[in-house]
Amino acid sequence: MGVRAFVRLAILLLAALLSSCAGGTGGTGAPASSVVTVGVVPATATVSTSATAQFIATVQNAPATVEWQVNRIAGGSGATGTITATGLYRAPASVPGTAVEIMAVLQTDPTRFGAANVTFVPPISISPRQAALTTSQTLQFQAAGPGVSNSSVTWAASAGFVTSSGFYIPPASAGIVTVTATGPTDPAASASATVYVTNFAGHLSWRNDPGLTGQNRQELALDPATLATGLFGKISSCAVDGPIYAQPLYAANLADGTRVRNVVYVATEHDSVYAFDADASPCQQIWKKSFLDDAAGVTPVPAGDLAGSGISPEIGITGTPVIDLSSGTLYIVARTKESGPSGPAYFQRLHALDIVTGSEKFGGPVVIAASAPGNGDGNNGAGQVLFDPLLENQRAALQITGGRVYVAFSGHGQANSFHGWLLVYDAATLAPAGVFNTTPNGSRGGFAQSGAGPSADAAGSVFAVTGKGTFDSGLSALFRKNFGQTLLKLQFSPALTITDTFTPFNQSFLTQTQSDLGSSGVLVLPDQIGAPNPRLALIGAEHGVLHLLNRDSLGGFTSSPAPNQLIKTLNLARNIYGTPAYWQNNLYVAAAGDTLKAFSLSGGTLSDAPSSQSSAVIGSPGASPAISSNGSSGGIVWVLDTSGTDATPAEPAVLRAFDATNLARELYSSALKAQDAAGPAVRLAVPTVANGRVYVGTQNELSVYGLLP
Repeated sequence: MGVRAFVRLAILLLAALLSSCAGGTGGTGAPASSVVTVGVVPATATVSTSATAQFIATVQNAPATVEWQVNRIAGGSGATGTITATGLYRAPASVPGTAVEIMAVLQTDPTRFGAANVTFVPPISISPRQAALTTSQTLQFQAAGPGVSNSSVTWAASAGFVTSSGFYIPPASAGIVTVTATGPTDPAASASATVYVTNFAGHLSWRNDPGLTGQNRQELALDPATLATGLFGKISSCAVDGPIYAQPLYAANLADGTRVRNVVYVATEHDSVYAFDADASPCQQIWKKSFLDDAAGVTPVPAGDLAGSGISPEIGITGTPVIDLSSGTLYIVARTKESGPSGPAYFQRLHALDIVTGSEKFGGPVVIAASAPGNGDGNNGAGQVLFDPLLENQRAALQITGGRVYVAFSGHGQANSFHGWLLVYDAATLAPAGVFNTTPNGSRGGFAQSGAGPSADAAGSVFAVTGKGTFDSGLSALFRKNFGQTLLKLQFSPALTITDTFTPFNQSFLTQTQSDLGSSGVLVLPDQIGAPNPRLALIGAEHGVLHLLNRDSLGGFTSSPAPNQLIKTLNLARNIYGTPAYWQNNLYVAAAGDTLKAFSLSGGTLSDAPSSQSSAVIGSPGASPAISSNGSSGGIVWVLDTSGTDATPAEPAVLRAFDATNLARELYSSALKAQDAAGPAVRLAVPTVANGRVYVGTQNELSVYGLLP
């Protein structure tokens, strides 16, 4: 028995005794007709947590001044709520048990009191509790609770418009909005949801921008605070027909008939392109485009047709496509093996697909073919090196700049008969516009870049870096034709022309030891205002060295270390296969088998030591991090650990999120919950972050993560 209940029992016994002694005249000796009574109206009440109920005391034959009390009934626990001097009861935020008792005690005679019972019911709820929308999307909210329906509550929104039935229309500008449903009888009984409205147009290329910085600075829904709530995880998966080496792409606010929606695009090694509704859960396929024809003998290239390809069991689409949103076109390269009268033949084709329907555009596809003057590997004996569609690996992402599509090629494994090719096509017609071969009088020198594409700056320059291969170290820059282990700066004026280069002094040693300078893409950094060299570029080499260079003067080649050739070198002592990311004057590097590290960029140079680093180790081969933020705040570094690729069978990819301002603070790991496991890992896959969701390509599915509803 609680203390209050015990006191009440004692008061009742005392009142009975006094009544008996008074001969039925009441506790004051008055006649029975003048007995003092206290009542409480209503006698019972039902409220939800944090809601209120108004009680009124009725007093007969005495001054009407009472003291209000809230008592815990036997068996109850926790908070009981509060009551004001005027009888307004407010329930606690959490239900204390089955009921509490409200007492009105006469101040002039505590033996006189009235009581009422309060029982609790579930509070009003609103679903979803949180959501991410683009400015063109709408959302239907649902309110629930005792006696509650969508039409019985009062709806309100801090921005945008919500109808009387809970249908929400966001504003035309980005922001964080609160939508509230208020109960029909008690204004204090309400529930609210948070809506993150973004005007992010899309994730249209590898790592999101021509400089390959990896930033999405228009992400409102995902920040360290929202991830800390635990309301983030895997929400769906989309089955596909082959491994996804290409990074998923995302386009917002696409009109399809009377409907506007966001779309995520996925390409597979089985030569398929999928368009999925980016917000649907479970997964919803909008269209699928296949470049195969089994009846005609058109298949992906079997991995067995190439020694050491590293891609298995077949090779179809490997390089990340690129989207031109202004024309609504997705550009992609697909590889096929096709039956013919004289035996099988191999093809690579550049396709231009309508992003709404998947249909071919501009008279495409076009067969990729090229030649360059030279006597290197694979030459035709007539002074020409021909593009080989079997040996050339379209691993690097596509890039579009200046109305032209850039397609880069490397080789497979350690095969020596490939070359580095950079081919340029007119984006509006698919007509060939430029050809560059890195080693026309030698071999190799491919543009692999661990999947990164060529990068571009605002001045129209294109940057790409080659791997091991022939280099004309004995020739002057004017006569040099072979550019293995070289960072190239090119411009299209009027043809594709080299305007500057950087080749490390130890290029020969790197080639002999099978170590690529071009194991990452070329990170084009935002201009550093006030720095001696404001226009910078960064590359990561396979042997673990970061090179920070002046984009205005890359340094060329010297046979010995040149003090002015580089602005800075950092040796991480770990292989680098991913492209570092940039955000708020910090560079984020995930080398193979190393912790994620941040290096500060100040005064046009890098810090010698990391400003922060994770405790978690990113397994081999490391990663190309991605950044999401709301401008300069809420930064998250997303890293995909694909070390599970090397297991048999392949283990799940692991999505990790770190606070960009303090990498020691890990915000999320998909390895912690079985239900959050991604599909089997694909080597060096890159996550795509857009509109509150993270899309991860794997061997058999697109794994989708986001805010839990």
